[in-house]
Amino acid sequence: MGLAEDLETIAGTAAQYADAGEQLTGILPTEPESGVRTYLCSYEGGERRRWLALDGAGEPVESRARVREAVSIAALCELAEESAGGGDLSELRSQLVALRLTENPPGIDEAEEAALALEAAVGAPPRLATPAHLDEIGVATRRLERALGDAGASPFAEAMQQAVGAVEELTREVESGYKRPLQ
Repeated sequence: MGLAEDLETIAGTAAQYADAGEQLTGILPTEPESGVRTYLCSYEGGERRRWLALDGAGEPVESRARVREAVSIAALCELAEESAGGGDLSELRSQLVALRLTENPPGIDEAEEAALALEAAVGAPPRLATPAHLDEIGVATRRLERALGDAGASPFAEAMQQAVGAVEELTREVESGYKRPLQ
């Protein structure tokens, strides 16, 4: 069964955990460590957004450490996907094609190949947030940065370092709005 099918199954299970007036509004599939699938489910409809993590079998996760790991990898992967290549890979690829057609500077082919490889690394939804996915995006982004002539500090790496605050904020939100007691 593929990820899309898994998400459909989990959505059916997660909907059962919605309280009165709430509805399931999103599922973030994660695998912080190989073979340990965790689905972060968000619910809206009350005073604030609520959260519940389900394991691969659809059972609620009550381990604080496991929820934190899932939140961290989900947030980091999402931020990496949004930051990669300046945030709009299709626009970047269009600009590179236009540059090749008008000026054809040396290295443009390498830059176009790197942008295409980065687009492939980011992939299309639904995506599973894993450390390997995060690494793949990072490697592909650095290749693109170098192909574009940025051999110095990596804007992507800087964006990811600044993401620590966003990850911590999301973790606090999930923990404070968690539908079960965390141990």
